[in-house]
Amino acid sequence: MSGSLVAGVDTSTQSCKVVVRDVTTGALLREGRAPHPNGTEVDPQAWFDALAVALKNAGGLNDVSAIGVGGQQHGMVLLDDDGAVVRDALLWNDNRSGPSAATLVDELGAQVWADAVGSVPVASFTVAKLRWVADHEPAIANRTASVCLPHDWLTWRLAGGGQSSSTPTAPSTDRGDASGTGYWSPSTGLYRTDLLELAFRRTPSVPEVMGPDAIVGETRATGALRGLVADGISLSAGTGDNMAAALGLDARPGDVIVSIGTSGTAFAVSDTATADGTGAVAGFADATGRFLPLVCTLNAVRVLSSTATLLGVDFAELDRLALSADPGAGGLVLVPYFEGERTPNRPDASGSLIGMTTTNLTRANLARAAVEGMLCGLADAIDALVACDVGVERIFLIGGGSKSEAVRRIAPLLFERPVLVPSTSEYVADGAARQAAAAWTGQPVVWPEAINSEEFSGVATPAVRAAYAEVRG
Repeated sequence: MSGSLVAGVDTSTQSCKVVVRDVTTGALLREGRAPHPNGTEVDPQAWFDALAVALKNAGGLNDVSAIGVGGQQHGMVLLDDDGAVVRDALLWNDNRSGPSAATLVDELGAQVWADAVGSVPVASFTVAKLRWVADHEPAIANRTASVCLPHDWLTWRLAGGGQSSSTPTAPSTDRGDASGTGYWSPSTGLYRTDLLELAFRRTPSVPEVMGPDAIVGETRATGALRGLVADGISLSAGTGDNMAAALGLDARPGDVIVSIGTSGTAFAVSDTATADGTGAVAGFADATGRFLPLVCTLNAVRVLSSTATLLGVDFAELDRLALSADPGAGGLVLVPYFEGERTPNRPDASGSLIGMTTTNLTRANLARAAVEGMLCGLADAIDALVACDVGVERIFLIGGGSKSEAVRRIAPLLFERPVLVPSTSEYVADGAARQAAAAWTGQPVVWPEAINSEEFSGVATPAVRAAYAEVRG
């Protein structure tokens, strides 16, 4: 088994990433990536096409023994009786289902939902998107035979799914990604088909939930994957992106991971399930058999990129400007709900810049307010986890936003704890590769290459959070 290789795929909102690692040491041997289309709905074929490009850029996977796929949570992929995609997939960040989520909550009550599936539906959840389709596209709903998630669909396509009668008839999934649908219970490990029927007004087929170390099939290269993936490579169950990131970081109970990407998330590995009736904390499962309580904000890196565009600067100059301003940005407060918001649940909200005067409206203060506003939302997320009795011993800062020097230095001031910034890596793809390694070897994988982290700390600035909370409220 020495020298065998495994691959991990991250089919995220913005791109597809592939890593190839040594199954014994975890050493990274090669990697590749390709962009995904912009927008909040997309033809899933675009994910398959991007995977082919990413695989080509990674030198192909003909020499690997197993593949795992991590993918963006919640996205809704509808299939007909023949396994063909019925409509473009609605992604997690498509907010048209906000009123549908609110209706579902009104019909049963928030705590009933939390007790049933660990989470209260919001616009991003699959269950809310199904209700939207049932109400607004009944012909599409009538054609739908099964519903799956982005990582489920891509794993299925790697196995040749939907291409011929001899290939798998239905996708499979794992407990981590299933826990983000709104109709699977992390505490019982069972689908709530009554909730699925309530939402969709019919009961489509759903993927079988496989165990963390399961092999769910083998590759069958079709279309653009021919020549890039050999037939017969083992496929692990895969998982959601946040679950894969926790696995890639080898997170343990007491670890909180703050990820700053398209969305902002704060999630923790926990030995116990949560059921937060306020809806702030989503009670997900993780990819190991534990749980992954999570708080998500919609507005993260794009807050910084939008501010940089407004100021006509690059990210490095945005950092310099933000760090040149005093904490609190001279009283300037940005509530960064540029794309609505999930936590708090305000899908129709917009951003606000408050406290402007003739003296404080400077480029430096605006840059500082953008960084502080984004991070204050994530500090609130950490507080919500603590309120659900989730232990916080270490905070890891990952994602594209963690590369910002201003974010690294301001985060500990607002989180009021030191933060660890691990060495840059594709954590979701790494976690998918680690899952594939465990599934293929049949035993837990311990990769001796430790993750090197840089620690950042500083004097807490509670007044900044207090000002933000006043404006946000």
